[in-house]
Amino acid sequence: MDTSTPAPSDGAPTGDARSPHWKLGPFDVRLPFVHYRIEWPDYTQGLVMCAVDLSAIPLLMELLGMPFEVGLAVVVLNGLLYLLHHLLGDPVVPGWITPAIPLVMVYCQQFPEGPERVHALIAFQLMLAALSIFLGVSGLAAKVVRFVPNALRAGVIVGAGFAAVQGVFAAGGRFEAFPWTIAITVGLAFYLLYSKHFARLQTRGRLWRVVGGLGILPSILLAVVLAPVFGEAPWPTIEWGFSTPDFATLWSEYTVFGVGLPPAMMFLTAVPTVLAAYIVVFGDVLQARAVLGEASVERPDEAVRYNPNRAHLIFGGRNAIMGIIGPDVTMCGPLWAAMHVAISERYKKGRDAMRSIFGGAGSFRWGTNTALWLMPIVSLVEPILGVALALTLLIQGFVSVKVGILEARSKTDLGIAGVTGAVLAVQGAAWGFAVGIVLCLFVYGRRFFSGEDDGVINHDAPSEVTPRARAESRSEADSDAPDDDVREPATSS
Repeated sequence: MDTSTPAPSDGAPTGDARSPHWKLGPFDVRLPFVHYRIEWPDYTQGLVMCAVDLSAIPLLMELLGMPFEVGLAVVVLNGLLYLLHHLLGDPVVPGWITPAIPLVMVYCQQFPEGPERVHALIAFQLMLAALSIFLGVSGLAAKVVRFVPNALRAGVIVGAGFAAVQGVFAAGGRFEAFPWTIAITVGLAFYLLYSKHFARLQTRGRLWRVVGGLGILPSILLAVVLAPVFGEAPWPTIEWGFSTPDFATLWSEYTVFGVGLPPAMMFLTAVPTVLAAYIVVFGDVLQARAVLGEASVERPDEAVRYNPNRAHLIFGGRNAIMGIIGPDVTMCGPLWAAMHVAISERYKKGRDAMRSIFGGAGSFRWGTNTALWLMPIVSLVEPILGVALALTLLIQGFVSVKVGILEARSKTDLGIAGVTGAVLAVQGAAWGFAVGIVLCLFVYGRRFFSGEDDGVINHDAPSEVTPRARAESRSEADSDAPDDDVREPATSS
């Protein structure tokens, strides 16, 4: 193992601008207090943002009939595995595969509740793990989705967005339970995240910049008050002490230790949903790489290169472990986009704001892990977990539709994507894939893989070449570079 030299404490970059780590095969090991400092603003934010992690529990209760404490055990195990990313050299805030959650729910609900549905989820998660690890080991992670036609790729991502929004507003969905709370808090979240007006406010005052760096945390805190005011949830009853996740029941009734391995046929049945989920995963990989590339423009003192193959090994390994010890409908994804962006924005302000991106991402996830064991925090947010989940799904739906449309290259692609996405959201991944493939064959024929580009969606307009666009372009070039995890820092132009 070799240890790189840390950058000097005065902020001046070293010759190669490497952040300290121990080399271990394809991984760069970084430990708190040894290789990075704890960033207390990010750690504190993680204490409250655990509400989003906890919002997986209602999904597990709905899908598998889990008691709350058993669902909490799944969330705790998943939370521990989140730490693997920054500890092994992946400079991101990891999260769920959020857009694919509705697809997995629809797939699993085809099976009766009980051991058969548990088997379906286990088979799906292990197949997703096997695919991800194979792509990471083979080095194909940065190339495989290029073989998927643009129209089909756009349709899957748009369909995942449709399904996310549909899950909130469908009859009996979460909006019916929390109409006023969801309407107000979602409005606030979209204003803070996407409003041009709020973006201008952030340039005028430090307070607005602080609020803007909190992601959806203000909406979560507002929901704690609004839900009881509108009679949509009880006031939280603050409990003291430590939480008590029920690992014994989890392992005896919801894992291979209790229900056994799924039948071989279930692994085959899961393939279409696995492929659909993977296309969504690849979108998260591209987004993580682009955000880090943009941050490197502002921070030449720390050379950070996102390695898709290493990322696949880590989140593939997480899915394999969870598929065995705690199957999770939210799955183990490469990115929590909202928090990754929020932490990257603070990182770009310089070493005084955040010494290392690994410190920011790691501190946040240490914070969420701490909070999962603290009953005062768990009991504070427990009444509004449905709102936290709705917020996550609606924001992800917005992002998925936007990203999916940008995958298209023509008006014809958009038409195919719209039909494919709608079928996928309503009938599931297998039908969505089948319809998308048939439409691409009928419309493009021999040009099935290449499709067409009529210039309707201009991806390369010169007037739109921003630092983000330059960073994305650099990252695309990096994806075919040798698997060297540290590159020379980008210089701002």
